[in-house]
Amino acid sequence: MADIEKEAANKETVIDAHNISKVYNPDTIPVYAVNNVHLHLLKGEFTALVGPSGSGKTTLLNLIGGLDKPDSGNIYINGVDITQLSSGELIDFRLKNIGFVFQSFNLIPVLTAKENVEFIMLLQGANQSQRDIRIKQLFSQIQLEDKLDARPAQLSGGQQQRVAVARALASMPRFVLADEPTANLDSQSASNLLDIMAKLNEEEGITFLFSTHDQRVIDRARRVIRLVDGKIVSDSAAVATEHA
Repeated sequence: MADIEKEAANKETVIDAHNISKVYNPDTIPVYAVNNVHLHLLKGEFTALVGPSGSGKTTLLNLIGGLDKPDSGNIYINGVDITQLSSGELIDFRLKNIGFVFQSFNLIPVLTAKENVEFIMLLQGANQSQRDIRIKQLFSQIQLEDKLDARPAQLSGGQQQRVAVARALASMPRFVLADEPTANLDSQSASNLLDIMAKLNEEEGITFLFSTHDQRVIDRARRVIRLVDGKIVSDSAAVATEHA
């Protein structure tokens, strides 16, 4: 147990969410999508949020990513309380700190694969040389160097999701949030995608937090947090610590 605690103490906290709740219909019959959740995530973790439909996985992910605001509680990302940021500040913070991978890919159909990934860097103000270097690196990592000029419609689902991962990483975020990233993929494409993300996690220390139903993702995660009715009911990290 002492070794685990020492290792945790040496790692940087990326996400620290305190007593966050999200309530719908508060004035009639309140429904707690997220109910008084506390979540602490360290740099380099590869974590899956799991649970049945309606358990609050996607809502919790959206709150952590600043896509929605909690009704109560505080969320610290890299030490910044994002619940206190204005809309403009939140947009800027997400751009610089968080990468998103969505189930539906969300690629811009009229742009090429390269342009979809490059778009984030343009928003950040990266110059042409910086963009070219990063694009070359990213497309090598996702093994799509020959698809730079292909538009989304010309790519398979697995290839589109790999481009979406590259786009999430283009801004060099501190962590990546992935909402059901393998849901629309066949087994081989899902396996390839998970291999890429696991390699990025291990070699570059990128923190990943998944919302998923997919057992393939759960099996690859090193920490599994289970939600039921908006509450965390189990956390494999806590179990590992208790039994160390």
